[in-house]
Amino acid sequence: MNVEKFIRLIQVTSVLIILAGAVIGFISEINLMIEKMKVELADLLLLFIYVEVMGMIRVYLLNEEIRITYPLIIAITAISRLIILQKKDLDPSILIYESVAILIIAVAIIVLRLRYLTFLKPKRNYK
Repeated sequence: MNVEKFIRLIQVTSVLIILAGAVIGFISEINLMIEKMKVELADLLLLFIYVEVMGMIRVYLLNEEIRITYPLIIAITAISRLIILQKKDLDPSILIYESVAILIIAVAIIVLRLRYLTFLKPKRNYK
């Protein structure tokens, strides 16, 4: 077995372990909501994070690449969930910092998407 195949095997095994963890976390969170007989916004955001991780794994296994926007969207969702879970007696500046972090990540996603626009690409002169 050459080095490239061995590294690929490690990558796929690692990704499948992450997938198993996401599925187990998703199922356990649903079970917890059923036991509590209550669904909160933070619970839904956590489920959304699990679904995004599973989607990222699907794209990786099909295309052998990870689009950078997936982790950025997961980060926005995680910070949003953190804001929702915060206690009201915390320092308000923390909320501002977290909001600015979401804004920076959102701008990064926009910049990454702009690179695909044709009018931004350099023009080539063919002779």
